[in-house]
Amino acid sequence: VLDSTIGQNAIVQAREFNRFSGLTGVFLTKLDGTARGGSVLAVVEELKLPIKFVGLGETEKDIMEFEPEAFVEALLS
Repeated sequence: VLDSTIGQNAIVQAREFNRFSGLTGVFLTKLDGTARGGSVLAVVEELKLPIKFVGLGETEKDIMEFEPEAFVEALLS
């Protein structure tokens, strides 16, 4: 689980978690705010992990499966 607002620190966190637990994917949270989650692209590239879910709010209903096209569109807008 990565907080989309932490920027480049996401890479360090993901690397350390992966070293100890063997991650299988990324769950990106707090995409409902101003953060766009661009740093997660570096995490995906470096660790070769897929983004599986995103959190767009504060409740269970706000958890969605990751949609790459929508993410890129939001990132570039």
